[in-house]
Amino acid sequence: MNRFISPVTVPSMDTKTDSSPVPIELTLVRGGLFYRIERAVGLIRANQWNLGRRIIALIAVTWLPLVLITAAVNWGGLPSLFTDDRVNSRLLVAIPVLLLGEPLMESRFRAVFAHIRSVGMLEAPDLAYMSRVISTLIRVRDSFLPELVILGLAILRTALAYNGSVDAIPWLGNGAGSDFHITAAGWYALAVSVTAYEFLFGLCLWKWLLWTFFAFKLSRRNLKLVATHPDQHGGLGFLGHTVLAFAPIAFSATAAIGGTWRHQMLDRGAHLLNFKLPAIALVLIIALLALGPEAFFMPRLAALRHTGMREYGALGQVSSSDFQAKWIHKADNQSEFLLSRDSTALHSFGQVYDQIKELKPFPADKEALYTLAAAIAIPALPVVLAEIPIATVLKDLLTALR
Repeated sequence: MNRFISPVTVPSMDTKTDSSPVPIELTLVRGGLFYRIERAVGLIRANQWNLGRRIIALIAVTWLPLVLITAAVNWGGLPSLFTDDRVNSRLLVAIPVLLLGEPLMESRFRAVFAHIRSVGMLEAPDLAYMSRVISTLIRVRDSFLPELVILGLAILRTALAYNGSVDAIPWLGNGAGSDFHITAAGWYALAVSVTAYEFLFGLCLWKWLLWTFFAFKLSRRNLKLVATHPDQHGGLGFLGHTVLAFAPIAFSATAAIGGTWRHQMLDRGAHLLNFKLPAIALVLIIALLALGPEAFFMPRLAALRHTGMREYGALGQVSSSDFQAKWIHKADNQSEFLLSRDSTALHSFGQVYDQIKELKPFPADKEALYTLAAAIAIPALPVVLAEIPIATVLKDLLTALR
């Protein structure tokens, strides 16, 4: 068997008839109830993501009605809507980023499947086992129940956050105490706009959890790892690129939370240090979710490094002893030494041993980690600028570069 699930197929969602069988290893992302609805209404075409029309459609459903309702019944509230960091960060930034992240997530997962298949990293029994895992994940992905649960949790999350989400901003609500009431645009924002963001965010997390489960199962298989692999991860360095797939989720979460913090700083007098502990918690949660799949492979790679150093160390002892006995303890063979390849072989062996010593148990790609860090830091910058003037920030950066 030279591919995942070669004999097993499911109905394709990327054909007009939705009945042509295709290999089910293609994606963990393209499927589910919401995806089928988007296909049905023409937002997504076969084998395309149609990001432009989907982003425009979701903005038209979530943000544009707030403008139209406010303009119709509360014209004076429009400026406050346009400057509300909470709603704009979610609807105009976070939602488009989540949609942009779907094809990135799909391409990274497909690259992993293709690489495992092409390099023969699994023997036939393990390959068959992972085929069954993927088959199960595809069925779970296409089930309507998970997305209904996500929708229910999104509604519950919006309801529980009601008291902290509404205040006397002209477009959202007016009055105080028992006289406070929410505007029509405010009710729409709570019932539709915010809930839509929460649902999309939960949906992307759900697809990432499917990948996490796949990575966990893969880490328990008998992988063909090589201690001397040039990627310094035993041949698993390709997994580090999947961290990029989580960057849009991290960006959207930081943008949404950062928008709330910025609003509290500008309108409620909060200070940057008030969010120190929540910010640390946010970074830790993002790191745990993004790097968790790679962490599953750490015990295997640590053991590979230990075994490699022991085995190559024993071989090095033999080869070094033979070299010393042949060339060092004899004084009459210097001329032969110049023509021998033994010294080159010993040097090459030393390089191999050093390569094993440099094997890193955590299969993370540095560029991917930098991208993840940027996905956290960039949306947080407006929060910093709410308290620290940009001139001061630029001055400090220039000073640090000197």
